[in-house]
Amino acid sequence: MVVRRRRKSRKLRGRTRTMGWGRIGQHRKSGSRGGFGAAGMHKHRWTWVIKYAPTWFGKKGFNPPRIRAGYRPATINLGELQELVDKLVTRGEAKREDGLIVVDLQSMGIHKLLGRGTVRTPLKVIVLYASEQAIQKIQEAGGTVVLTAASQAEE
Repeated sequence: MVVRRRRKSRKLRGRTRTMGWGRIGQHRKSGSRGGFGAAGMHKHRWTWVIKYAPTWFGKKGFNPPRIRAGYRPATINLGELQELVDKLVTRGEAKREDGLIVVDLQSMGIHKLLGRGTVRTPLKVIVLYASEQAIQKIQEAGGTVVLTAASQAEE
């Protein structure tokens, strides 16, 4: 193949009908375009992608989860909480304060405490939200509920 020493644009001077592209309209119609928009980025324009847009494909970064319509916070019922407390006590992971077993549901990723089930042991539960029934049952068992969302709203 002969090396072109001068630019092609130097050859395309002077008004000729085809400007050096031949007799039947090469470089004229839509066939030379190669498609609309981003067509061919994984096919015939791949070398262009590698050279000029190397980050065109693939993902990068982190999109945090957004609260959207239909969002439901992570919840736990009192019955499940009682089982969880029993496991934490047997493993020795639960702390005791003033005769109460302290359970920090917020650090476990649970946002709301619901009132289904029963509680046998006095607990101190730290959670964002709790239903009235859950608070009442825990207080009847001799425990307390610390709502962190209420304290954030006051500040």
